Amino acid sequence: MYLSRIQLDPGRRSTMKALASPTLFHGAIEQSFSGPRSRNLWRIDKLGDKLYLIVMSRNYPDFGSVALQFGPAVTDTGWETRDYESFLSRLEVNDTWHFRLTANPTVSRCTKQNERGKVLGHITPEYQKQWLLARAATHGFVINEEDFSVTESRWLRFRKGSDNNRNVTILSVTFEGVLTISDSDLFRQTLRNGIGRGKAYGNGLLTVAGKHDRI
Repeated sequence: MYLSRIQLDPGRRSTMKALASPTLFHGAIEQSFSGPRSRNLWRIDKLGDKLYLIVMSRNYPDFGSVALQFGPAVTDTGWETRDYESFLSRLEVNDTWHFRLTANPTVSRCTKQNERGKVLGHITPEYQKQWLLARAATHGFVINEEDFSVTESRWLRFRKGSDNNRNVTILSVTFEGVLTISDSDLFRQTLRNGIGRGKAYGNGLLTVAGKHDRI
């Protein structure tokens, strides 16, 4: 696994369009890998006064094109990548980490008997937090409600498809706080595979860091 960070220029027209329509970021990311396609996790992070595209991938990328398309006009390389497997191998049960997760918290509800449930987004911080609390154990970690918070919640509305004929509305929520690993193997799988729906649109990526490190 590899974890990459590409600096974005939010003042560029191309970046503004991609922030509003995440299929543009998704397509650019997928084109940065050779060989068969595989699902890559990604999200947008704001660190201080800078904006970054964070990507978790199974194969080593070449994000030169992404940096040229969405990054600052003047930059050293525009992106950096590090091997993540060595970090994953050091994770142990009872380790405590700061975490950041951008996810699509949803619930399926039926209005009629025998009808397929309609997927709806949790729109309040209370239910958004309950959504994550309910999934912690099955993803290899423990969190306490008072130890994390919702730091951002926003709706994405855009069109997708070859003819832009499909309307997509998705809720993207960022959580930050502290977690403790309860099952190291399961937690490693969570970091590799993500949590929840909407992964093609910048949701699902969980990252962790020590107290004095970047998330």
